[in-house]
Amino acid sequence: MFKNISITSVYVLDQDEALDFYVGKLGFAVSNDVDMGFMRWLTVSLPADPDRHLLLEVPGPPSLSEEVAAQVRNLVTKGALGVACILTTDDCRRTYAELSAKGVEFTEEPVEQPYGIDCALRDPFGNHIRVTQPATGPVEVTDEDIARWGGAPQNG
Repeated sequence: MFKNISITSVYVLDQDEALDFYVGKLGFAVSNDVDMGFMRWLTVSLPADPDRHLLLEVPGPPSLSEEVAAQVRNLVTKGALGVACILTTDDCRRTYAELSAKGVEFTEEPVEQPYGIDCALRDPFGNHIRVTQPATGPVEVTDEDIARWGGAPQNG
């Protein structure tokens, strides 16, 4: 039925500031920047993945009432909307160093995980972004990994 996911929405509080961050620091490219009169349709994509876009959307009409938009803005700034996206790289530590040099602030440094090497950052608005260098081969999660992540091993 469906072919792919082409656009994922990420709430931002200022689209020009979002462009500076996603394009200027993370290396995305603008794929659409359209003034629709009632809203600005602003999408970015990675040059290596031009068919998958992030819609950098300011919470508000027409999709949200002003009351709900205010609540969403509050949740964004608290980082309470979950992971906005997970970006993959061939070298997580190099990517971390390059982005740090550009002034990107990370919430987690690169760490070895069962699924690869990964780190985390937030955009200027509070959205969580993870950067992952996927592991090669099968992924094996141990009880120690689960405990380190703050969970309890599942019996099953």
